[in-house]
Amino acid sequence: MAFATINASSLTIPAIEEAFAAEPALKKRVYDATASTPQYQPLFEDIARYTSSLLAKNANSTLQPMETLPEGPAAKRRKLQNGEGSGGGQRLVDLGADRSLQFYMQDVSFSIPQRKKLTLEVSHECRYLRARNQATKEIEFGIPMDQIQHVLCLPVPEKTQRQFNFCIIPQNGDGINSPAAGEPASEAMVWTIPDGPPKAAYSGSGQPSASQDGETADKLIQRILNNNLTHTQVVRPDPREFVSAVPEAHRKGEKAYHVKAFRGSKEGYLFFLSTGIFFGFKKPLIFFAFENIESISYTSVLQRTFNLNIATRASASEEIQEFELSMIDQADYAGIDGYIKAHGLQDASLAEARRAKRYNVNGGKTDKGGEVNAAGGIEIEGESELQKAQRELEDQEDEEEEDYDPGSDGDSDGSGSSSEEDSQGGEDDGVNGEDDDQDLVSDEVGSQNEKI
Repeated sequence: MAFATINASSLTIPAIEEAFAAEPALKKRVYDATASTPQYQPLFEDIARYTSSLLAKNANSTLQPMETLPEGPAAKRRKLQNGEGSGGGQRLVDLGADRSLQFYMQDVSFSIPQRKKLTLEVSHECRYLRARNQATKEIEFGIPMDQIQHVLCLPVPEKTQRQFNFCIIPQNGDGINSPAAGEPASEAMVWTIPDGPPKAAYSGSGQPSASQDGETADKLIQRILNNNLTHTQVVRPDPREFVSAVPEAHRKGEKAYHVKAFRGSKEGYLFFLSTGIFFGFKKPLIFFAFENIESISYTSVLQRTFNLNIATRASASEEIQEFELSMIDQADYAGIDGYIKAHGLQDASLAEARRAKRYNVNGGKTDKGGEVNAAGGIEIEGESELQKAQRELEDQEDEEEEDYDPGSDGDSDGSGSSSEEDSQGGEDDGVNGEDDDQDLVSDEVGSQNEKI
């Protein structure tokens, strides 16, 4: 019977595991008590959570100095929260405090900010996304769900077995926007999930996580994240947005959604998504959200490769920052160009058209005070911002050609009248005008006689 009791209590409870990790004998007694009196299990869980919160508060004084060490293993591990500033210590305690879980998955391969296998957790209260060390049971790093700006699920390029990278991009952590002075900054997170049914995935009670029929591991995580995210949803590549002209080399017959590129000497992959352009998967990750893209242009266009120059503007800044992504295969030029135009991203080759729209050259009144013509005010359905700006610029040029007066340029020998002469008495102007008309008639008759 004792053996049966131990087996009955073999189901681990996260709250008890964390609270009594350093006291295995006491932990066993708690499990024995919950097995013999199941009705008191909620009480033991509450006691365990309270114990963990006390341990976290006591450990705060020792954990904080580890964050400020410039060198050594502790700094390299980037425990819990990377960044300093007011409130950082409290956030450290909140993140590390024991909380009831709604989901966790063991043996998840992380690559950013640490390269190791950890347990992925989604807490039920306050909703934190965390990574727990499977040996020490310590929280290595994490982020509150309400501070996540973008979540991407992207196929891992150039792998024989299909895999997916989940990329968590926090607020002010996209490589373009920066936190205000003194504010802590969370790091991006990247972990890899193999294609196939979920393994070692559990609900907060320790039961195997219930997955929908045919739901793969990546779709399960996507569903869990979407249910908890507050500012965004998980974004995946869409063939309607962009598909590379170069098929996936390592998985025959499969579409590729990435484009290989370099930023300086660092090799990475570009993904053209419905919310922006992503460059990864090495640190630092960069996500060019549409609202931060100022302009896009092509440079160093050669026979086989070209460069993409993305000018960005941070949300709280007027300063322009440029990113050059080089050595992109020419085979993908048409697809990238179509993506840029479809989303109305300003192309540097249409700078004049952009200026026409930005400075409202064709808006409101004309120079003479009259209303613009009807054609100038029509918005064609399905027309992109670049096409609209280009059309408005062409309309402006047409108006200038219609207003052009050949006589205002004078004769070729430079004997035209000045602006002061033009402003003299109207009577003289009238006489001169009649003489000019007579001369024109005479010249016309003379030219006709010569032809005859």
